[in-house]
Amino acid sequence: MTPVSDPSSFSTVSKCATKHLNLIYHVDFDKRVLKGKVALTLEVLEDKFSSLTLDSKDLKIFKVSANGQAAQFEVGTKHKSKGSPLEITLPFELSRGQHVIVEIEYETSPSATALQWLTPTQTVGKKHPYLFSQCQATHCRSMIPCQDSPSVKHTYYAQVSVPKELVALMSALHDGQVPDPSDSSRVIYRFRQPVSVTSSSLTESWEIGPRSRVWSEKENVDEAAFEFSETETMLKTAESLAGPYVWGQYDLLVMPPSFPYGGMENPCLTFVTPTVLAGDKSLAGVIAHEISHSWTGNLVTNRNWEHFWLNEGHTVYIERMIARCMESEHLRQFKGIGGWKELQESVNQFGANNVLTNLVPNLHEVDTDEAFSSVPYEKGFALLYHLEELLGGPEVFMGFVKSYIQLFAYGTVTTEEWKNYLFTYFKDKVDILNKVDWNAWMHTPGMAPVKPKYDTTMADACTALCQRWVKAKEEDLASFTEEDVKKLNSPQLIEFMALLLQEEPLPLSHVKKMQEVYQLNSVKNAEVRFRWLRICVRAHWEEAVPLALKMATEQGRMKFTRPLFKEVYNFSKYSDKALNTFKENRGALHPVTAMLVAKDLKING
Repeated sequence: MTPVSDPSSFSTVSKCATKHLNLIYHVDFDKRVLKGKVALTLEVLEDKFSSLTLDSKDLKIFKVSANGQAAQFEVGTKHKSKGSPLEITLPFELSRGQHVIVEIEYETSPSATALQWLTPTQTVGKKHPYLFSQCQATHCRSMIPCQDSPSVKHTYYAQVSVPKELVALMSALHDGQVPDPSDSSRVIYRFRQPVSVTSSSLTESWEIGPRSRVWSEKENVDEAAFEFSETETMLKTAESLAGPYVWGQYDLLVMPPSFPYGGMENPCLTFVTPTVLAGDKSLAGVIAHEISHSWTGNLVTNRNWEHFWLNEGHTVYIERMIARCMESEHLRQFKGIGGWKELQESVNQFGANNVLTNLVPNLHEVDTDEAFSSVPYEKGFALLYHLEELLGGPEVFMGFVKSYIQLFAYGTVTTEEWKNYLFTYFKDKVDILNKVDWNAWMHTPGMAPVKPKYDTTMADACTALCQRWVKAKEEDLASFTEEDVKKLNSPQLIEFMALLLQEEPLPLSHVKKMQEVYQLNSVKNAEVRFRWLRICVRAHWEEAVPLALKMATEQGRMKFTRPLFKEVYNFSKYSDKALNTFKENRGALHPVTAMLVAKDLKING
């Protein structure tokens, strides 16, 4: 494996590698801290090894030992986004191939960026507090001193003490629970994760398949069980495409509304936003995406975050192959069209010359949260789809993806290694691969150099309806009826809205008429509602402003919250209203979401 430095980490991954973590946590809801003890089993990779550096962020370190002997330590200067290096000096010297157990007693900060502490009022049930962690990309260091780099994969065992009316869940297999011997009002949950992974509440559960349960606050559990009832079919479809599912259990946890992402592919336990509960399974693509990560992301992992497209581009590719198998090739093509639009929006937002729109960006001195966008997902997919077209179609190219997964399983990979294997696998088509402009795809900002020619069967009706509205004069408005949208399914309705957002803002009269005939204010589907409210605010429909701000604050998925705040902020009459609403609700948002919305609204500090 080629050593590749990680610009987002302080840890000495070339000197030693974590093989196992043993974690003990005491969750303190009153102080909003985790009191922890972690034992890292490290394999030494060089001779005369006597010191190491771990990543940490806002941790109070009480004590460090190595193989039971006290070790000296120092927390270095805090970096603006990477946290602080934890420098540890061992009381002895080790040789390459030896192992050492480094044990650290510590406490997290109440403002740890990996953790969000919710008061009972911020949950659906309103009775109990709730805590969740979100480590990707570089936040694990705020809850565990560790080698916080995706190049390091290890197994783990964890014991978590919580008040006994709550349930603890982790991205691992359950290993039972016992009363906490030091406090009869608490219980200790145990977890084991026997497959190597990267560092990246009152609930009920419902069995939705032979290896799957859905967990959620009890108010949501029936709705979630219905929405995710096709999970086993998706898992079997993914296995037929990518090979066996190695993680044993595949559970879903419906998160509180403030969860910043659509989903997070924690092994064994996918976290999913409640905004996918649409009542009609129309947003199940999020689940297909997270299931696909069980192969690309969790089993095969980008070596550092500059190669994030290897996780996300392949995952989008497999997710759309699942749609092809379960629905139709037309749907896969249609999703590709929608993805290209999302890429266009990200490129517009960053600027076409911004190096963060490179497929492989340089992340030296870059906060990974600020670099997050749809580029690795959709530019990555566009490249894989382009290669599929060049090399013989979906079956042929999926054969390569499956073989790539088998080769790099349980390990990490760089773009160069992926590309070398592509050339090896298609050795009889090297002349075709040599004609690909690799530099334009990988290292050039802006849109992908080749726009795929997708089949427009499902998109044509959306385009036609969009153009009718764009071209309509006042006297044409009477020609629109509710039948226009009855003919569209949920993905097509989303596409129709996305197309309107690419046009100049509609006149206010048009938007009011659209509400009158289509009744869009009452649509539950969050993807539709989010786009509809943006269209309304852009048209300066003042009645939509409180609805847009309500949606921006009653859930915290960054995909929705950031653009909604920005739209209201850009409506100059309501800029102050956007700022004040954000300031009032900032404490209820996830720390990463709050930081990025503040940047969007040009608020310092």
